[in-house]
Amino acid sequence: MSTASGSVQGARPGPQITFYGLSTCVWCRRTRQLLEELGVTFDFFYVDLLQGQEREAVVEQVRRWNPSVSFPTLVLDNRRAIVGFRPEEIREALGR
Repeated sequence: MSTASGSVQGARPGPQITFYGLSTCVWCRRTRQLLEELGVTFDFFYVDLLQGQEREAVVEQVRRWNPSVSFPTLVLDNRRAIVGFRPEEIREALGR
């Protein structure tokens, strides 16, 4: 089973990235895989694996960027969100 939250260290510098997903979501899995292939550093939260107040707090963070609270949601530099599996948009935002 996946870890509920953590960080992945990449080899390339880039924006601060926070990945919000569900452990059972194929599009979330593909988004995370793309981030890892691009070699970027990111923090992640699998909302379905969080519990209690931590889960509520993370859902509120997602809601700020994505009112429908759908997954995956990526937040870049705390300024921009990309919702859904959008590989070209992600690559463009990361300059890859």
